[in-house]
Amino acid sequence: MKFTDEALIVVHAGKGGNGCVSFRREKYISHGGPDGGNGGKGGDIWLIVDENLNTLVDYRFNQYFYAEDGQNGRSRNCNGKKGKDLLIKIPKGTQILDKETNIIIEDMIFNHQRLRVAKGGDWGLGNTHFKSAIYRTPYRKTNGKEGEYRTILLNLILIADIGMIGLSNSGRSAFLRAVTAATPKVASYPFTTISPCLGTIHIEERKIILVDIPSVIPGNSKRFGLRFLKHLERCQLLLHFVDLYPSDGSNPKDNIHLVIQELQNTKNLSNKPCWLIFNKIDLFDIETGIKRVNNIISLLSWKAPYYLISTINKYGIKDLFQNIIPFIK
Repeated sequence: MKFTDEALIVVHAGKGGNGCVSFRREKYISHGGPDGGNGGKGGDIWLIVDENLNTLVDYRFNQYFYAEDGQNGRSRNCNGKKGKDLLIKIPKGTQILDKETNIIIEDMIFNHQRLRVAKGGDWGLGNTHFKSAIYRTPYRKTNGKEGEYRTILLNLILIADIGMIGLSNSGRSAFLRAVTAATPKVASYPFTTISPCLGTIHIEERKIILVDIPSVIPGNSKRFGLRFLKHLERCQLLLHFVDLYPSDGSNPKDNIHLVIQELQNTKNLSNKPCWLIFNKIDLFDIETGIKRVNNIISLLSWKAPYYLISTINKYGIKDLFQNIIPFIK
């Protein structure tokens, strides 16, 4: 399924039904009074969170939504039927913004949360409503009002406890496969991850959700087309994966600095806790890897926690999650 995290939709609530002008007509009854019924209310449009969705791809081409109009009133004091409400399902974590003002209307972060985004038009009144002791044969009625019409922007920000970041081929997708039931693509060439991927791990009766985003590249925080960093905003902790032995011959210290710079340039991520995860420790002997890591940590003057792991032989992964559990609320 193609991942889409932004969608623009137009919603138009139903129009209220018109009132009816009618008079009672029955055999042997003369001068029957007014019996025109009211119209029905127009249907509302609601957004509702569906926990089974994780993309807005359904609204990439289907952008216009209309609720049902209310029916007109009828004679014999029959009121029109209310228009059916329209429910639009959205993923958990979707922000609802007004396109005109760009103001956040609601942040949909709870299962089955509902939000009315367009109110149906009020019903029109039939002539029965206007009868009185003085005005006994009213020919007056009112028409139903138009439903609300608005353009709204859906902005999906995935909900996860831990976010995984890093340069290409740092082993994030392989790690997610190893510790969760998620099946992200893993390959030997760079940029195999092209959209965010969620995975869940259960530890000590705790459910921890991880999200892996596409690889960070220079300028990620400034380019319009690369908006995946926003999916880390709800995370309580970031795991920065570092390839200890990059195949392109680059320096791990410089690679770390590049990713950290992108985080600092992103407003909502600059102060978020971040741990270094030195991956692929199994490529050489452990002692050599430890010396290399200690040298990098010393050059960076790194104060936050850091870990050495190997996804292949599960080295260090258990210790990592034992320290993560008390950190996650």
